Amino acid sequence: MKCPFCQHEETQVLDTRVSEEGDAIRRRRRCGKCDKRFTTYERIELVMPFVVKKNGSRTEYAAAKLRGSLMLALRKRPVAAASVDTAIQSIEEKLLTSGKREVDSGYIGELVMQELKRLDNVAYIRFASVYKNFEDLAEFQDAIAEVGQERKPRKP
Repeated sequence: MKCPFCQHEETQVLDTRVSEEGDAIRRRRRCGKCDKRFTTYERIELVMPFVVKKNGSRTEYAAAKLRGSLMLALRKRPVAAASVDTAIQSIEEKLLTSGKREVDSGYIGELVMQELKRLDNVAYIRFASVYKNFEDLAEFQDAIAEVGQERKPRKP
């Protein structure tokens, strides 16, 4: 760590403490050349990947868009706000832990469908009908049958 006063590259850590919130480490340092003291903070930097749309354009990840899509599918459905927050957290965690700098919008759509299927089957069908661009009644019936099969207990 360079000294901010004389730019000397050798500094000594005198004290290290975790912040009250637990989200940063505070280090008190002393320059080996000019003997001046200064403080540095170490924080986690999480960066969401960019979203690559179907047309190939790239855009920043927008949490508000994700929440809006979920809320639209869940409109007038008996799902608690805390459950929606948990679903959003789960999706964002998967995006962060993917380690990718860019993800296809289709991948995010699949993650949303997984969470909606877990939360509410009607919301899942609503979202899937738009996301998968159902063109006829047979596609709706297939999606409903798929959800129905997962709910039935299977015989050994």
